[in-house]
Amino acid sequence: MSSCLIAFDLSLKKVFIFDFWRKKVAHCVVPEAEAILDKEFPVLDKGFVRLVDYFGGDQRIVQSARVSYGEGTKTVSQDGALIDYLLRHQHTSPFEQVVMTFHVKMPIFVARQWVRHRMGRMNEVSGRYSIMKEEFYVPQEDKVSPQSVNNKQGRASEAFDKQTAEKIIQQLSEGQKEAYENYSELIDAGLAREIARINLPLSLYTEFYWQMDLHNLFHFLKLRLDSHAQYEIRVYAQVLLEICKKVAPMATESFINHMNEGVNFSGEEMDALRAVLDGKENPLQGKKLERFNEKIKTGVQL
Repeated sequence: MSSCLIAFDLSLKKVFIFDFWRKKVAHCVVPEAEAILDKEFPVLDKGFVRLVDYFGGDQRIVQSARVSYGEGTKTVSQDGALIDYLLRHQHTSPFEQVVMTFHVKMPIFVARQWVRHRMGRMNEVSGRYSIMKEEFYVPQEDKVSPQSVNNKQGRASEAFDKQTAEKIIQQLSEGQKEAYENYSELIDAGLAREIARINLPLSLYTEFYWQMDLHNLFHFLKLRLDSHAQYEIRVYAQVLLEICKKVAPMATESFINHMNEGVNFSGEEMDALRAVLDGKENPLQGKKLERFNEKIKTGVQL
């Protein structure tokens, strides 16, 4: 639960709500978020996520909405209901009032998927200015899998046998070691860092600061928590979700309920639902019927 520290007497709360922008702006402090500031949450074999700073929480969302609705809600339960209403009806601007800054460390191939979310602001370590560290991602044996036969961009659910996985991991590690040795030799020979780095593999770890508002962060999480997302970025999304629970617990609960664990139905599917509820035969057939049944069974957006 967040609290707002304001610079004037609480008896002026009503003035603060109605004259929010022209009077004094509250600084929302969330004790649960304060407790994890600068804490590194490990991800993969050498990566991490760290909450550097945040602006606002659930109270910031409520305060922002109150500018439109007047004095509005007064209790925690009403605050939660308001936040839930805003998210259900896609009133997104109050969620954009909450901003978080993260320090993240991840393999470059994960970062390349990460930066496709263009609403974030980032500053990455530069291989032109700095010597890159010899830190590479090596997958665990149970994550070394063949290409999926059903998903052109993903791996199969079952891993290779232990002997095959160990051989593959050894090949990956040897390739990484050789690439870094060549990189170091080129640096020692005086080659410019911006050229010497170009043969380093995508498994090399990079670091950056990343800032995102809660609305766009929820969109990021919706996509990257999905079972179709690559495992290596999905585990980062899971850590980000846990951090969101600390910063804005009520908003995150609504996100999980409506966006992450909910599914959307098409107009045809809604007609089918009405027919089934009325005791009639489902009008959907073939692939449409399979997709409809799978959505209801699994709760996964298809």
